Amino acid sequence: MIFEPLELIVVPFPFVDSPVTKPRPALVLSSRDFNQANGHTVLAMITRATHTRWPSDHVIEDLVPTGLRDPSVIRFKVFTLDNRILQRRIGRLAKPDARACDAVLQGVFSHDH
Repeated sequence: MIFEPLELIVVPFPFVDSPVTKPRPALVLSSRDFNQANGHTVLAMITRATHTRWPSDHVIEDLVPTGLRDPSVIRFKVFTLDNRILQRRIGRLAKPDARACDAVLQGVFSHDH
């Protein structure tokens, strides 16, 4: 499946200490054109982050359009997955959260020193 930027989707998330995967939410970062052309999608983790924090974490303010039930953060632990294993769309970031996400991404990928 091909998804749009800023959609929340379900992906099989691997765990470092186990061969088992579990369905977890993730945020689509890459464009639809990129996803289609490359057969992969660039994603960011969505987590409840109950035990750890990263300085770049963004707390999702408006959960309703995301399809998430629990308070969650976008963790910019960026990864790619093959489009064939992406499972389904659950929602989308609201505009204020999308703007905050864009601002963090600009900092992540900035080449200014």
